[in-house]
Amino acid sequence: MIQTGTNHHTRRTNLLIKNVLFSFFIKGWSALVVLIMVPLTLQCLGKYNNGVWLTISSLLVWIDQMDIGLGSGLRNRLAACKAHGDNTASREAVSSTMAMLVCIVIPIFILLAAAVWFGDVYGFLNVDPNMIPELRVALLCAVSLVCSTFVLKFIGNVYMGMQLPAVSNLIVALGQTLALVATWLLYKSGQATFLPVVVVNTAAPLIVYLAAYPYTFYIKFTELQPTWRSVNLRAALQLGNLGIKFFWLQVAGIIQFMTANILISNFFTPEMVTPYQIAYRYMSLVIVFFTVICMPFWNATTDAYERGDMGWIEKAGKKMNTLTIFIFCLLVLMTALSPLVYQVWIGDKCDVPFGMTAMMALYIFLLVLSMRYSYFLNGIGALRMQLYMTVSAIVFIPLAWLVSYVTHDILWFMAVMCLCNLPGIVVNIIQFNKILKGTAIGIWRK
Repeated sequence: MIQTGTNHHTRRTNLLIKNVLFSFFIKGWSALVVLIMVPLTLQCLGKYNNGVWLTISSLLVWIDQMDIGLGSGLRNRLAACKAHGDNTASREAVSSTMAMLVCIVIPIFILLAAAVWFGDVYGFLNVDPNMIPELRVALLCAVSLVCSTFVLKFIGNVYMGMQLPAVSNLIVALGQTLALVATWLLYKSGQATFLPVVVVNTAAPLIVYLAAYPYTFYIKFTELQPTWRSVNLRAALQLGNLGIKFFWLQVAGIIQFMTANILISNFFTPEMVTPYQIAYRYMSLVIVFFTVICMPFWNATTDAYERGDMGWIEKAGKKMNTLTIFIFCLLVLMTALSPLVYQVWIGDKCDVPFGMTAMMALYIFLLVLSMRYSYFLNGIGALRMQLYMTVSAIVFIPLAWLVSYVTHDILWFMAVMCLCNLPGIVVNIIQFNKILKGTAIGIWRK
């Protein structure tokens, strides 16, 4: 393992601070865009159609995560290669990742397009065909655009692997901003029906990634420019081995959390998705704030671990503890102020129960607490115990169905979401402390 020096220790910390500062501005901008988009789409589509769109957007996350963890594997691989100064291996990793993404997305698109065109999409989403007659066409357009974005989104992982997460955040923010502007233009022109809104919101990120590709590989990082000659089967297998672990973690997260919109739409009504998502969007501002600080620690941790700088990881962990306490206090304050915030933000367009907001605050805090440890564990590739804890995802859907069937209360549904987070949090805390103290053995090191 490479030994670190004081100069590199300082450079790593300075780069992390710069990324945090820039990310605060970019993520703040991104959060503002999301907040504006909520009442805008609600005004354009109405409560029912908006709930359906939010459910579809959560389904599209499945496509985004079907890269079998290659994006996360790439960022770890690039960070490690950078620590060792190996540009050849870096280019092979980038080229192999892009090639594998192309191979993955083609069959995914064919299967999804067939399912949308020939399947009962109205029954699956519990949607009245008279309310949204163009649902099938909208889904097909969304799948086509998101699958195209799927290949190019690895550009963001390249920047994160090079310890420049602020640039990755900027690409995402630009896509969101373009979607907001396009939706507003549709609204002003009187064309903001379901199909156009779906198309502009899924096309906007693709346009931004298409613009980012030539800048990234022909100007910024020419040494990483993907070529077919640099595609390396061994590099692809290495990325796949690491990536498949991230993939299962991502799938577990999707099953346990991202399917909530679909389950709410089916267990209750599509309209119920809207207040749930409004509460989530409000409270998830805390995740935006937390991620801005935490995300740079992922690859900075990889760099520190590769150089044997455990002291830096320990100091960073103490800073994260302080931040987590602050997050808890912030969530309590946001919950208390939520009725006023909703009145200013969305007016009388939708009623969000206080209990739903309080449960969402608890859920978000548990996510933050888990992320506080998982970012460090992901950075050093210690994923085995997290994989074991994904068993909670298997329990989530039947338990959520049972509780919803018995109580007919969405608050109990949200309580199940919180409950399924707890085992993973406990294990993350134990594993992080074992690795930091050098007492981790067996599966606790993997």
